[in-house]
Amino acid sequence: MDIKAKKLSVKEIAGYSLGDMAYNFYFQMAMIFMLYFYTDVFGISAAVVGTMFLVSKIWDAINDPMMGGLADRTESRWGKFRPWILFAAFPLAISGVLCFTAVDLSTVGKIVWAYVTYNLLMMTYTAGNVPYSSLMGVMTADSDERTLVNQVRFIFANGAMFIVQALTLPLVGFLGKGNDARGFMLTMVFFSTMAIVFLTTTFLSTKERIKPEPGQKTSIIQDLKDLFKNRPWVILFVMTLFVFIYWSLKGSIGLYYTKYFVNHASLRAFLQNFGLARSPDSDVVKIGFTFYSTTGVFSMLIGILFARILAVRFGKRDVFRVCLFLAACSTFVYVFLKPEQVFLQYLFNILIQLSYGVTVPLLWAMVADVADFTEWKTRRRATAITFAGILFALKLGLSFGSAIAGKLLGFYNYTPNVQQTATTLKGIRYMMSVYPAILFFLGVVALLFYQIDRSTELEMEKELIKRREKYQQA
Repeated sequence: MDIKAKKLSVKEIAGYSLGDMAYNFYFQMAMIFMLYFYTDVFGISAAVVGTMFLVSKIWDAINDPMMGGLADRTESRWGKFRPWILFAAFPLAISGVLCFTAVDLSTVGKIVWAYVTYNLLMMTYTAGNVPYSSLMGVMTADSDERTLVNQVRFIFANGAMFIVQALTLPLVGFLGKGNDARGFMLTMVFFSTMAIVFLTTTFLSTKERIKPEPGQKTSIIQDLKDLFKNRPWVILFVMTLFVFIYWSLKGSIGLYYTKYFVNHASLRAFLQNFGLARSPDSDVVKIGFTFYSTTGVFSMLIGILFARILAVRFGKRDVFRVCLFLAACSTFVYVFLKPEQVFLQYLFNILIQLSYGVTVPLLWAMVADVADFTEWKTRRRATAITFAGILFALKLGLSFGSAIAGKLLGFYNYTPNVQQTATTLKGIRYMMSVYPAILFFLGVVALLFYQIDRSTELEMEKELIKRREKYQQA
């Protein structure tokens, strides 16, 4: 059986990609709106929220690799990973709604509610997303086809980003009818319902093809040892941590930046060039932030479209680190921008998203390469735990970034819904520029030590296909 010849159909690639669209409803809501919801809607201090994000990762450090090991050892007529995608979809939807439900409790009660619902969301997200991400690694053995799958997958994910960033605040206003707490809850009901439909479609339209070598028997401890001996995996873990601290920090602070730092008169004049915010009563902050976000999403989509052609020509590693460097430089420029320079704020956001967009499909294709690297070197394959470790880095970065944002807002004496002091505004500006730029630069440094270049990708692929054909024909 020629494994490489089994090309994926358009239907299967699209069905798989709908799954990432579903998970991005939760991911984008958590990254962009959760801190704002907790501080300005639910009424919890930024410092307390920051601590909660950090504490929750203690359980994730156990939960994520445990989920990976469990998925790798699952045997069913649907495969190892697909059943988890289906059966975790409904609990995840409930958790997402509860997380954005502002119950009427005392301050302590609100904090307890936030801790319980946030950790429930992280657990159910892990239960579905670890197997989902791992599924891509066993759908095809072709490294370039994996890049294609991830390219399409993140086009769909960008669709979810666009929906969340363009529609969340308008939906909150429309559904809440002036009550933002009710609006956020009903908006999350809407997104969660769509997610259930999309994840069910993913389950029904995909197939697992790559199997571990017959007779492979390892413990989760052995799988973890293999990971930590795998230098490319360690490098990807560190790089992923830096990248998602960046996005969570910068994503969390974006609405604050628009609300408090950007000059609203200049923003209104800029938006009117596009037929927006013409009414004196229009909410320039919500419209401006939504337009800022959605132009960024379209720019990222353009970057994603170039990912495969660049990766095939130059290799994933080299393309990733060059584009990450360009995004870091564009981020740093924000420290020099003034409140009234709205055009430049939008322009450099477009450059950031365009540069980073090229890297988006490459990360998960590189994780699949790392799983191949372990199998190539040890003849043992543990796909899910490999992805679980990187997903843990992603969630750790997401929580660290939100926690850092909360702690820094507290440090710079942020007070919700009032005119901010010069010190606070300086802090918000630095949180949009210097601090996140440093994180991307650190990611570039990490990738200098990543050893899977284009020639290694092709060598691994060729050798592993030969091995798999032998034992699958036996």
